[in-house]
Amino acid sequence: MMKSFKLFHKWRQALWQIPAILIVTGMLALSVNSLRKAPLPLIGDWSVGTQMTTVSGERLDISIVDAAKLFREKAAVFIDARSAAYYEKGHIQGALNLPWQDVDRLFLSITADLLPGTPIVTYCDGEGCNLSHDLAVFLRDMGFENVKVLAGGWTAWKNANLPVDEKNTVSF
Repeated sequence: MMKSFKLFHKWRQALWQIPAILIVTGMLALSVNSLRKAPLPLIGDWSVGTQMTTVSGERLDISIVDAAKLFREKAAVFIDARSAAYYEKGHIQGALNLPWQDVDRLFLSITADLLPGTPIVTYCDGEGCNLSHDLAVFLRDMGFENVKVLAGGWTAWKNANLPVDEKNTVSF
């Protein structure tokens, strides 16, 4: 009987100590943040549009409709930012492959034939992938002025039934 009473007492003590520790920790974090020269924002805009915006405020994203139009008109070069393994499994028809992780090694050979004003559309896979955004910013820093990021990437392209090259097949 005494043993179960002690156990109950310890659980009851833990039930009020855990929230107390969380509250004190949260208040300490808010206090430290308020003392910073540039406090971190407590609420942020994490939308895709915000993530696809440059420091100067220019939006980098391009819709699947606009990208498809550029593709049909052969008015842009599409560059896949995913790894070579994913590119080999399937990619936008005619797209080049410049994996973000190999950009230092492959940049010059992949972009050698592109003029600085060439419209470029980078993509990776899905809205959670940032490789195409990072590649687009890199390409802009390297002098390519007209670089966009395909919103939704490879998944959006395939879901729209647009032309792809898949391993050993070409489909329309």
